[in-house]
Amino acid sequence: MRVVGLTGGIASGKSTLAAALRAGGVPVVDADALARQVVAPGSPSLAEIAAAFGAGVVRADGALDRARLAALVFRDPEARHRLEAITHPAVRAATAAELSRLAAAGHPLALYDVPLLYEVGLEATLDAVIVVWVPRAIQLERLIQRDGLALEEAEARLAAQLPLDDKAARADVVVDNGGPREALPGKAAQLLPALRAGLGRRLPNAPPVRY
Repeated sequence: MRVVGLTGGIASGKSTLAAALRAGGVPVVDADALARQVVAPGSPSLAEIAAAFGAGVVRADGALDRARLAALVFRDPEARHRLEAITHPAVRAATAAELSRLAAAGHPLALYDVPLLYEVGLEATLDAVIVVWVPRAIQLERLIQRDGLALEEAEARLAAQLPLDDKAARADVVVDNGGPREALPGKAAQLLPALRAGLGRRLPNAPPVRY
């Protein structure tokens, strides 16, 4: 089974593109969904997070207080690395299990939707990488509007990820979401035939394919 990575940045439109490709028949393994799964109430990863960051990051109902944890880690790179050391191995194991399930079911292609694809060095394990790109100013504006953040907090969240320009420069395919967001499903429809035909890595020194 071929596995194509999908990444972008916070508020770039990656999840919207993933949903459109899923609707087109491509199975999607969602790293964010798996990340929520591995820190479910009673999970070993949640116990490790509570030990590392204090019991205050677990709500009274036993669930992770994501807002409180985010406030701790987005401004502190060391804290973010501690969190990633707990969650990333668990997410990798859950991902491997889901990809094995899809391959055993006979799927020829799967999309791996993962925000920190380049940050954790996953590109070498994938058959190709798609990046959803927007200009930084638009990304910042959409993040503020979507999450109701102050400018400083939104800037801190963008700073926690590689800039989209850097990701786009390394991608095999770039999907430009800088225009009307309603155009993104149409771009997914244009991308689907290439995915099914065996979209692969671009040649050295060749620019990424753009949609």
